[in-house]
Amino acid sequence: MFQDLSKPPANSEVRPLELWGGHECTVNRVGDQWFDQTFWSGHQDRLEDLSLFAGLGIRSLRYPALWERISPDNPDHQDFAWTDARLAEIRRLGMNPILTLCHHGSGPHYTSLLDEGFAPGLARHAAAVAARYPWVRDYTPVNEPLTTARFSALYGYWYPHRTDERSMWVALLNEIDATRLAMRAIREINPAARLIQTDDLGHCHATPPLQGEADFQNERRWMGWDLLCGMVVPGHALFERLAGLGLADRLRAIAEDPCPPDIIGVNHYLSSERLLDHRIERHEARSFADRELGEIDGVVHVDVDAIAHIGEDAVGFAALLEQAWQRYRLPVAVTECHLGGTRDDQARWFVEVWELASDLRRRGVDLRAVTVWSLLGAWDWNRMVTRPVGHYESGVFDVRMGSPRPTMMARVLKDLAQGRQPDVPGLGTPGWWRKDQGFARASAVRGSSAPILIVGTGALAEAAAAACRARDLPHVETAELDTSASTRRIPWALLDVRLDVTDARLDALHRWCTAREIGGVVFGRAELPPSGGAGDRLLVAEVKDSFTPADASALPARILDALDAGEPIKVHADSTWHQLYVPDLADAAIDLLLDGMTGTAAFERRCTEVDLARTIALIADGDPSLLNERGRGDAPASAGHVASRSFIPTLESTIERFVRERRQLRC
Repeated sequence: MFQDLSKPPANSEVRPLELWGGHECTVNRVGDQWFDQTFWSGHQDRLEDLSLFAGLGIRSLRYPALWERISPDNPDHQDFAWTDARLAEIRRLGMNPILTLCHHGSGPHYTSLLDEGFAPGLARHAAAVAARYPWVRDYTPVNEPLTTARFSALYGYWYPHRTDERSMWVALLNEIDATRLAMRAIREINPAARLIQTDDLGHCHATPPLQGEADFQNERRWMGWDLLCGMVVPGHALFERLAGLGLADRLRAIAEDPCPPDIIGVNHYLSSERLLDHRIERHEARSFADRELGEIDGVVHVDVDAIAHIGEDAVGFAALLEQAWQRYRLPVAVTECHLGGTRDDQARWFVEVWELASDLRRRGVDLRAVTVWSLLGAWDWNRMVTRPVGHYESGVFDVRMGSPRPTMMARVLKDLAQGRQPDVPGLGTPGWWRKDQGFARASAVRGSSAPILIVGTGALAEAAAAACRARDLPHVETAELDTSASTRRIPWALLDVRLDVTDARLDALHRWCTAREIGGVVFGRAELPPSGGAGDRLLVAEVKDSFTPADASALPARILDALDAGEPIKVHADSTWHQLYVPDLADAAIDLLLDGMTGTAAFERRCTEVDLARTIALIADGDPSLLNERGRGDAPASAGHVASRSFIPTLESTIERFVRERRQLRC
């Protein structure tokens, strides 16, 4: 049981909960490729993004001064030009930078997490950064050291791609030594420098045959912070395990010269709590990313998100934060808060975390801030950034049009930063992680209960209504809209899916929305007439052709059905396929409604039939030899990670959803 936290700790300072921020700045290595999220988001070339961040009310900004970017080729040469301009602007805007020196990386090409030179090398980089910016107070030398060690040296996702336990522990110890040496070097220049040490904090659940592994993982999750605090000594739950791997001397050296964090930075996602389950048959519909089976002591199992499978038995964010406070009695901060989902659930999750953090503060936890992460979105984390497939999760700003466009989350954050309760659609109902779990959301925030007015009939109208139901967004459906009449219940937005748009209709819809001070999305076939009638109230969504999971004649259904039946199917490399998935269109339209976007948006995709078929075979675990490929392949291939001007998901993401929904219809 936890101690009574009804009173603040002695000598605690009373201050408001701060809003911190950070853009996804990972530079990770896969083989000989470096994947740099700062380039992918376009932030590399946009100094003006920083003004947008400051405008949200952000007090501190997690920001990269990465070893791989500043000294990519030679440890004796540092290029600070990019960082100079950005840190000067951050300072001018009144934000406090929290500099990250290594963010899921293994260092430049001349080192690695398993190299004995990694720690002194990062310390040398840290000294150069501190000398360049002696006014900077806060540092995270290594972001998420335990998570990075697991992904790089236990699971083999990232360089150096090792898959054994000893390598993982060596990588972690090197990261901890790097943090200790880096902070020592920084404090020689700035004695007031603070260590804000981040890591993912979750919990592992398991069915009985795997409970021993879960117990081990639940001890392991603390190891980065435990090591820095000098706690891993004889008697620690994992000391003997590491000593048995020949690492006792290193543990003693760290314990004799600890470097406790000034702030424990907790990164927590809905996927942070895991479930190890040997009942594989219960998880046949799991995602492509979770499809791989594991084996521990001969027990084959799946490793899946706990929140989606055990509901109210999950520990939960608040209890995990409280555990961290109880274990270390050091100030804590939520240093990453992000949800890759629909816009309404993104808002629900952040507001829920903010409210729970505020409640913990009232109960005496010294919790300083909540950090909105992925300000500019994130790329390819559904594949653990192991290959550039172009999967984009929008953040507070959406960069798919080439420049940051504020989403609904921007309004939510501005309200929270100024002490106001956000009032946006969807906040009055729980997120998907709270549904059917026997407990209500403890929120005083209530969003608008007005409905979305869906106009039209057919597959797209049905998909839009289904999406609203899934999101718990009130909606009203009508086949036609009499623009000269009033509705019984004033909607907060209009979604017109009739497709046969004309300038006259756009003008009438704009007048109707203006009279009610609402916005709307109007779907139309590509080559639309000039959209001047959209004005400042409507977004015109341009589409060509679409398909549904129920359409057996559509090419994706024919390919999937053939693969599932073990039958060959002919596809052409010279033929372009451009159909859009109707459920994707509905979800994208509702997100853009919530954002209040106006103007014109292209909903488009182009790939070859062969690209489509190969993707379906990959996602559906089909036999690719059944694909009878014809042609030379001169048609355009599907896009990679480069930002697209379309608001639909990538081909892989669409096909993953389509395969699941098509198969469910057959049952």
